[in-house]
Amino acid sequence: MSALAPDDVTRSPALGRPRDSGRDRAILDATLSLLTEMGYEQLSIEAVAGRSGAAKTTIYRRYRDKAALVAAAVEHRSPATPPQPEGESLRENVHSLATWLARSISEQDVGLLGALFAGMRNDAGLAQAMRRILRRDETAMTDGLLRQAAERLAPGAAPLFAEVASAVIVHRVVVGEPCDAAFIAHLVDDILLPLLRRT
Repeated sequence: MSALAPDDVTRSPALGRPRDSGRDRAILDATLSLLTEMGYEQLSIEAVAGRSGAAKTTIYRRYRDKAALVAAAVEHRSPATPPQPEGESLRENVHSLATWLARSISEQDVGLLGALFAGMRNDAGLAQAMRRILRRDETAMTDGLLRQAAERLAPGAAPLFAEVASAVIVHRVVVGEPCDAAFIAHLVDDILLPLLRRT
């Protein structure tokens, strides 16, 4: 998911020194740490430079502005691959996907999520970049389910699953409630399946 060039790509001597992948990781890791600590509004390129040990000019050569830097840092956090539908029923596959999604979201730092949400409200560039990332990730998450059970799903089931399941799980995480087995069963049986099944 990283927006960075592969680590083994090098430039010809005429184009300058090879890009330092270690420096790239330091910049992106520093961005995520500072974003969690101080929020999007207070985050600055200067602070990222100080935390990462990179020069401001180095950061600006890679990212045109703060929104682009934060989006790249989010993409740098490569999540686990969504499970492929291997169950014998639609419920099994939706349950497997919801369990994976709940675990993935629960593992995120709540402070980071809050900083991103606040930043998206006030920075149109960040909001646009995050929507692009979310749409791509939602497609990857639901592609297998659509291929396996398209005839049993209502029209628009894929984006509906992504929006509803994510929203309910994020709310659960933010208020400090566990995403345990009982919650997943409730989410699947009482919310998702009635919405997703073709009537």
